[in-house]
Amino acid sequence: MRIEQRLAERELILPEPMQTPKNLVLPFPWVRLWPPHLPGRAFVSAHGPLLPDGSLPKGILGKVGAEVSETDAYEAARLTGLSVLASLQRALGDLDRVTGWLRVFGMVNAAQGFTNTPGVINGFSDLILDLWGPEHGVHARSAIGVSELPLGLPVEIEAEVAID
Repeated sequence: MRIEQRLAERELILPEPMQTPKNLVLPFPWVRLWPPHLPGRAFVSAHGPLLPDGSLPKGILGKVGAEVSETDAYEAARLTGLSVLASLQRALGDLDRVTGWLRVFGMVNAAQGFTNTPGVINGFSDLILDLWGPEHGVHARSAIGVSELPLGLPVEIEAEVAID
């Protein structure tokens, strides 16, 4: 359990599952394992930042470059990384089963004129590289700006990982 040990050493807490509003129905899994037998891949649905109790961080919701600073958005991307890791841990039972990060797609709820979306999504990538190292943590990545995200999230990130 190397990854869980690294999380503990860094005093990072994986959040509980997202507390969704009562009127929000999400008819998909947070993690889809394919093929159903291993080894294979885990396709991770888009996640947003969560606090340890599974709630949204109310202080960092809105458009980056307007209501949310770039620094806070970077932290939101880091929190999103912890949310992704929590879902992977629930699906796999052990984060050490992630043998490689393949692809990350980051979306930033960008105010008009905000263009440093790569710098924001670095909050996610830096976390993954810190935990898995450059050999297994390196990944292909996109970081785009969008006009809106669900629930006012500042960032939303999906991923694809290799698993054993």
